[in-house]
Amino acid sequence: MNDPTTTTIVSPDSPKTFFGHPRGLVTCFMVEFFERFTYYGMRSMLVLFLASPVLAANPGFGVDGATAGAVYALFTGGAYLLAIPGGWLADRLIGQRKAIFFGGLLIAAGNFILAIPASPTVFYSGIFVMVLGIGLLKPNVSSVVGALYEGQPGARRDAGFSIFYMGINLGATSGPLIASGLGEKVNWHLGFFLCGIATLAGTLYFIISQRYLGGAGLPPTNVSASDRKRTWTLLIGIAVASAVLAVVLFAREHPPTEQQLALGLFAVQVALAVFFFGYVLLSKELDTAAKKKIGVIIVFFFCAILFWGGFEQQGTTFNTFAFEYTDRSLAGGFFADGQHPATWYQSINPVFIIVFAPVFAWFWVSLGARNMDPSAPMKMGAGLLLLGVGFLVMMWAAELVVSSGGKVGPTWLVLAYLFHTFGELCLSPVGLSNVTKLAPAKFVSRMMGTWFLGTAMGNTIAGLVGGQFAEAKAPEMPHIFLVMTLIGAGAGVVILLISRGLRGWIGDAR
Repeated sequence: MNDPTTTTIVSPDSPKTFFGHPRGLVTCFMVEFFERFTYYGMRSMLVLFLASPVLAANPGFGVDGATAGAVYALFTGGAYLLAIPGGWLADRLIGQRKAIFFGGLLIAAGNFILAIPASPTVFYSGIFVMVLGIGLLKPNVSSVVGALYEGQPGARRDAGFSIFYMGINLGATSGPLIASGLGEKVNWHLGFFLCGIATLAGTLYFIISQRYLGGAGLPPTNVSASDRKRTWTLLIGIAVASAVLAVVLFAREHPPTEQQLALGLFAVQVALAVFFFGYVLLSKELDTAAKKKIGVIIVFFFCAILFWGGFEQQGTTFNTFAFEYTDRSLAGGFFADGQHPATWYQSINPVFIIVFAPVFAWFWVSLGARNMDPSAPMKMGAGLLLLGVGFLVMMWAAELVVSSGGKVGPTWLVLAYLFHTFGELCLSPVGLSNVTKLAPAKFVSRMMGTWFLGTAMGNTIAGLVGGQFAEAKAPEMPHIFLVMTLIGAGAGVVILLISRGLRGWIGDAR
């Protein structure tokens, strides 16, 4: 996810091109490829490593499923939450380039800490460092891509972002296949180390090739000295307050558990959402029509939370199901235990995105040419409905596990990923696009931040729910997946039923 409104708009002056596109696009492509390689590689290993027994041939920490899920929630939810201040920091103080550079170094350092066979405390400190780095790097790479196309035709800009997103999905595909496969089958810490090397390689490439970015991503020049001083003061104040809070929490005789911290993170996210949307709705500067559009954004915000809360269980619930209940003998002859890595299934979604994104783009354009293009609320509803269908597939797979007492073939997981990918292609592109269309000009930047917040909340939920799934016994799985089916599909049906009314609130926005 990214916040293009954080871009410091400076037209690039580099004459170098790459097949008609700015040469700097390759720089951004490679940075994002290696960052996503690292993120998805590490994310795929996290829960399985934490739950792996201490005395296993490839040992982990042997924690229970709820604890592993809570750590996953803290990592993914925290990373997306910090993308909001990460974009703001670049826009107000240091520029996108420095944010990308320092973010890359922090992500690499975090993975190198994870590669140390040490205590959970050391491991968790590595996760914290990674979260800081992702918050700095992730929103700002996309912002630089946008700045590279400033003043150029929209079609060229769209094509550039399509190439850039290919880098995202290629990295997301490669990370679980290479780094996670190495970690699961050889040594978890080697997998984390490889992730660190990947991000370091991307950061070094960025340093070498950033000259092709021209003026894109340089520190802002339109911020006064007094504003900079206030910003630094605020940042230092937040850092000091956070340090004091950490001391108060962890210096006690009974510090908070991972689950309590994850629930606390979710409570903070909810409070931020309530505060911001309440502030906007109570603003006297907005008329009734504008507030109705804000109401639509709020509905989309809840849709995003529900969708990502289900979709991001790829790294928790689906990962656990692949490891415990899926027959992985296909190509298993290449491995000592006769089973291919469970983490490989984490590459299915990005592969499907690469294959089907052009198909969906053609489909929407084709419908639009016939004046049949579904409204944004209908696409959101369809996305949630498809999410529910994916969980319905998993419910049937779980029932087969219970009835047979054995494992099921990988087709079930692949089919569930397919429906979830279709849901993503319906819902995800609609979100950011409609926030920019519906938000009043004064609130666009902050409204874009709420999309990050919704994604962060969804990831936090995915970790907490996935932790509970890992603790469940096999006979309980069909019921758990049934509940997920009803939540996803039920929400989708509700959105489809009210889509006409929401379309009326959208008004003349296109």
